Amino acid sequence: MTFTEAQLIEAISAWFFTFVRVGAVLTAGPVFSASSVPARFRVLLALAITLLVEPLLPRAEPVDPLSTAALLVLAQQLAIGFAIGTVLQLAFNALVFGGQMVAYSMGLGFAHLMDPQNGVQVPTVSQFYLVFATIIFLGVDGHLRLVALLVESFEALPVSAEGIGRAELWDVAGWGAMLFADGLLLSLPIVSALLLVNIGMGMVSRAAPQLNIFSVGFPVTLGLGFVLLWLTLPQALRLFTDWVEVLFGLAGGLIAGA
Repeated sequence: MTFTEAQLIEAISAWFFTFVRVGAVLTAGPVFSASSVPARFRVLLALAITLLVEPLLPRAEPVDPLSTAALLVLAQQLAIGFAIGTVLQLAFNALVFGGQMVAYSMGLGFAHLMDPQNGVQVPTVSQFYLVFATIIFLGVDGHLRLVALLVESFEALPVSAEGIGRAELWDVAGWGAMLFADGLLLSLPIVSALLLVNIGMGMVSRAAPQLNIFSVGFPVTLGLGFVLLWLTLPQALRLFTDWVEVLFGLAGGLIAGA
């Protein structure tokens, strides 16, 4: 079996650029980008999704893989894929930020674990939130919705040198502020309660200087922090579910408005 140059260029335009966008989403998106997921698995999954999706997509204009136009098309596919994955990753990063604030207020800032989602060390409270958040995300079929959003992106933004522009990239960067706002909203009840406890401990230490406030205050703060974590966990998970819905809407609007 022989292939002409035109057939090879058409095959590369049809399959390779599609594979690049799919791989970018899986590399930047939640769950699939976790360091616990082997890179070989991500590559095979991206290849499987490409093989299933590509025949359903509109035919892309063939592009010479050795031309400047091919570099522009490649850059666009990477930008689209990373933008979609980064937007959805914000919900998990907000949990990490909120968990860090809670951990420092409880006195657990020194206790760190390896985060399998991002491959970095985070406080144990952040890891506690991330475990539940991952279960929730998979339970509401977030991974399947991510793949569906990826397929929709090929309909709204076909493989070409045109797609996401500077304005859309600035929008993604601006949405990063949601990470800090949502993380603060998550941690505010616990941090506020522990702040009142620390103020009370300070008043006690002034009233009774002979009391070793460190031996008393740390167990009280730590124990109360665990109680507050347990009491606020349902609300935290509801907040996370709301964030996921909002971010899916933002990601859908991003590809629709580009």
